[in-house]
Amino acid sequence: RQRQMCIRDSERTVDFMANCMQAVIGIGSNMGDRLKNINGAVRSLSRLPKTKITACSHVYETRPVGYEAQPLFYNAAIIVETELSAQMLLGACLGIEGAYGRVRTIKDGPRVLDLDLLLYEGMKSESFLLTLPHPRIHERAFVMVPLLDLFPSGRAPGLFFLPALHEIGTDGVERINEEITLPE
Repeated sequence: RQRQMCIRDSERTVDFMANCMQAVIGIGSNMGDRLKNINGAVRSLSRLPKTKITACSHVYETRPVGYEAQPLFYNAAIIVETELSAQMLLGACLGIEGAYGRVRTIKDGPRVLDLDLLLYEGMKSESFLLTLPHPRIHERAFVMVPLLDLFPSGRAPGLFFLPALHEIGTDGVERINEEITLPE
């Protein structure tokens, strides 16, 4: 698979890069205009301070997992380089979800936007607020297939997911002909 590189901000300084950590964020939506929601989330993430998007996966249409009586999802993943801590980045993701009207009423239920902090460079965490790597990556093809776009070897920093993807397969995960767009 070919890695799709997103637009880089050439105005940022080298000092910014020296203090950055790499993180991976999963993005999903199954309410309203799904692609518009994903692109809006990516635009919002690109505006975070001391954060830039360095790569993005293709967009996939996926069957719901858990609560199945709901519309199909669009899912994708992005890599960001950031000076924000994992906790701050998670807080920003939750704030963006809230700005889009995300309300958590049904476990695994419909959502206008879902932003999951999947990985954060050099960090493992098992707290009430944040578990890294995300605890269900190995159970979800809709997460691992976009990850494979970003990490074609099946090995992301601190996570070897390819055997799990081979084990569960990719049924219900179909690449669509739309792409993530970033603001210029």
